[in-house]
Amino acid sequence: MKRREFVRNSALLAGGAALTAHADLSAFTLPPLQPVKAAPKITDAERLQRIEKARRLMKENGIDAIVLEGGTSMFYFTGVRWGNSERTFAVVIPQKGELAWVTPGFEEMRARELIPHPTDVRVWQEDESPYKLIAGILRDRGATGKVGIEERLRFFIYDGLRQELPGAQFTSATPVTAGCRIFKSPAEIALMQQANDITLRAIGSTVAALKPGMTNAQVSALVATATRELGGASDGALVIFGKYTAFPHGSVQPQKLATNDVVLIDAGCTVDGYASDITRTTVFGTPTAKMRQVWELEKKAQSAAFAAAQIGATCESVDAAARKVITDAGYGPDYKVPGLPHRTGHGIGLDGHEWTNFVRGNTTKIQPGMCFSDEPTIVRYGEFGIRLEDCLHITESGPKFFTPQSPSIEKPV
Repeated sequence: MKRREFVRNSALLAGGAALTAHADLSAFTLPPLQPVKAAPKITDAERLQRIEKARRLMKENGIDAIVLEGGTSMFYFTGVRWGNSERTFAVVIPQKGELAWVTPGFEEMRARELIPHPTDVRVWQEDESPYKLIAGILRDRGATGKVGIEERLRFFIYDGLRQELPGAQFTSATPVTAGCRIFKSPAEIALMQQANDITLRAIGSTVAALKPGMTNAQVSALVATATRELGGASDGALVIFGKYTAFPHGSVQPQKLATNDVVLIDAGCTVDGYASDITRTTVFGTPTAKMRQVWELEKKAQSAAFAAAQIGATCESVDAAARKVITDAGYGPDYKVPGLPHRTGHGIGLDGHEWTNFVRGNTTKIQPGMCFSDEPTIVRYGEFGIRLEDCLHITESGPKFFTPQSPSIEKPV
């Protein structure tokens, strides 16, 4: 159950986010945007429930405390957002006792503004060691036996801490962090629903605004503009034209839209930190018979994955269901191209890619509260690629898409 960051913005592949941020949109107009219903933010009471669950999981796994620095796990448990630098800012969540924080001295007042109910906040100056403070917290909480390190915590912090606590046993905190975060509450599902609704409308409005000669950076910037107007946080989208749609994460080659090009838009946003991830593939003009055939096969594979994502099924069985549709049509086999060169889907929540994946070898059982993308891709290098992606969540009665599947190659939304 290992997270991966995802790369979405094609402008990054072409030389930096500035290409998207500074794309000239003066000649392009988005159609009117219908507002999306807002979901409530996560309450303090829910965050306290998360901490209590984390403590239960610590006890089950023999972990005395977990150490987190700025990132999505810190935000999940505490609501605190903090950008990481070379200066250590961390929180210790012990199995027993109150949370404790470590902050650079000159950041103390800002930290106290952000930390809910700041009682135990320990300050280190520029000529002092933050690791001694973390070790001191662990000693004070009687938590020096087995310490869980969050997977995103950087090595220099862990290295400094283990030198301060040579007798401690360090282990992965993933059974605790993933054990909580992989199962979304109704409030989290509502925020993800809002994010997905925003993204689908942003893609739809952008497709309606396509014109010949547009660059993929301009289309990406249009998606971002629509997303922000609808209330989502976005820095663009992965936008690919023509033969480059066969590159699942785009190409470094500059691209301008031409009539009858395949157009792939892979977009997402966040709402109060919770992510969406949607891909639509269409044709700017008239699709060929081959384009239409592959598009229909892709939708069939996506539908097969959805049907397989039942409570109690393994994650690898979902990948197998989508891959069988594609290989039965003569593609592949396995990860060979032409065919499906990557897993069928990934977990999603506060990170665009998180635990756990629809991939061969993953025997994790599907349970209510889990959220995934469903995105088999069919790649034909030198011609085009087709990807349809919608996210789903597992209800008590089985899988449910956040967004309707794409109706047709001519009508992507």
